[in-house]
Amino acid sequence: QVQVVESGGGLVQAGGSLRLSCAASGIFFRINAMDWYRQAAGKQRELVATITSGGSTNYADSVKGRFTISKDNAKNTVYLQMNSLQPDDAAVYYCHFRYWGDDYSGQGTQVTVSS
Repeated sequence: QVQVVESGGGLVQAGGSLRLSCAASGIFFRINAMDWYRQAAGKQRELVATITSGGSTNYADSVKGRFTISKDNAKNTVYLQMNSLQPDDAAVYYCHFRYWGDDYSGQGTQVTVSS
């Protein structure tokens, strides 16, 4: 059974940093790509960053130059290093991936940024 657990969220002052982690278990074959999404209260879910199994990355314009996605294929874990956080970055952050045709995501981790 596939399980996904995000962690690393919290309260940070504007300009601060956080590192989110997402660990997937019950995985026996390589995951092609993993994503980080976020959803702020009253807003639509937004794709923040994507990383492929080969290490190619893509970012939303709003986080380019501030966020870095990375992945440990051996551990089926994806990270999101978030620097220079701003109040607009406050949201619940979710990781996501497709595995054998099914979508998986965790319960999310809350990021709060105080101004």
